Amino acid sequence: MATKSSTATSKKSTTSAENTTKDTAVKAAPKSSSDVKEFSTAEKIAALYELQLIDSRIDEINHIKGSLPNEVNDMEDAVAGAEALIAKHTSEVEAAQNAVKAKKEEIEQAKNLIAKYEEQQKEVRNNREFESLGKEVEYQNLEIELCEKRIKEFNAEAKAKKVLAEEAGELLKDRQKELEAKRKELESIEEESADELNQLNGEASVIKEKIDERLLNAYERIRKNTRNGLAVVTVERDACGGCFNRIPPQRQIDIEASKKVIVCEYCGRVLVSSNLAGE
Repeated sequence: MATKSSTATSKKSTTSAENTTKDTAVKAAPKSSSDVKEFSTAEKIAALYELQLIDSRIDEINHIKGSLPNEVNDMEDAVAGAEALIAKHTSEVEAAQNAVKAKKEEIEQAKNLIAKYEEQQKEVRNNREFESLGKEVEYQNLEIELCEKRIKEFNAEAKAKKVLAEEAGELLKDRQKELEAKRKELESIEEESADELNQLNGEASVIKEKIDERLLNAYERIRKNTRNGLAVVTVERDACGGCFNRIPPQRQIDIEASKKVIVCEYCGRVLVSSNLAGE
């Protein structure tokens, strides 16, 4: 009896261990591909068209801004250029003023030397020394004349540069006013459209989850290569809504079925049926 009881207990333990192993295997098994949401080709085409509608609306909002962003950038460059020009002229004025100061100091030194040589002339012992000192005095007088000439030139240069700096300053004021006006206009448009843009971008992100990467990349590439940004168009009156070339009847039937992505053989845009657009 003891042997039978022991055998039964052993079987129960084995069965329990097997069940535990099965439960563990079930829990550890990764999710199958059926657990991941798969979208049909028709759903992807519909999502692609919906994405096109959102992007077109974003394009409209950006079109309202027009060339304002570029104009603001250009005006910022113009302001920076005017500031640099003012700094350049101001630096040149300072350089000319410093040059004038240096020449005045040279004149004072020359005058001191002349006074020194004239005093020495009173104590010379012969004509040779007197003439030598006289030449030094003459040389210093010439140096003074040259310095005075250079001072006039530097003063004229400083005056001219001051005028240029003032003109650049007036130009800078005008450009700063224009820049401020354009900035306010751009900020006003951006504030008005900020909420809608955020909503549209959020919706676009959700829709993109339905479209595989290859198709999405093709969509973005087509948008960049078209002037109006339309990568997905409907078939209207038997023609492509992008280039208006006629679509053969059989091809229209395939487009209507939405079983595969079909592009216009003329412009390369993705074609969808007008019924899908209506939905």
